[in-house]
Amino acid sequence: MIIINVKDGESLDKALKRFKKKFEKTGVLRELRSRQAFEKKSVARRNVVKRAVYKQTLNQEIV
Repeated sequence: MIIINVKDGESLDKALKRFKKKFEKTGVLRELRSRQAFEKKSVARRNVVKRAVYKQTLNQEIV
């Protein structure tokens, strides 16, 4: 459960923004989407490797 303490004089927009950040960090929505369709372990591993290769190529281009 996410608890956000609203400080005195803090606008509701700022508190809502803090809530959204905390909610995104917990990864609840990401997990919910991943559970909607079953993915075989081999396919999941392949996707992890693809993501790693992609990130590595991005890092090489920056340097």
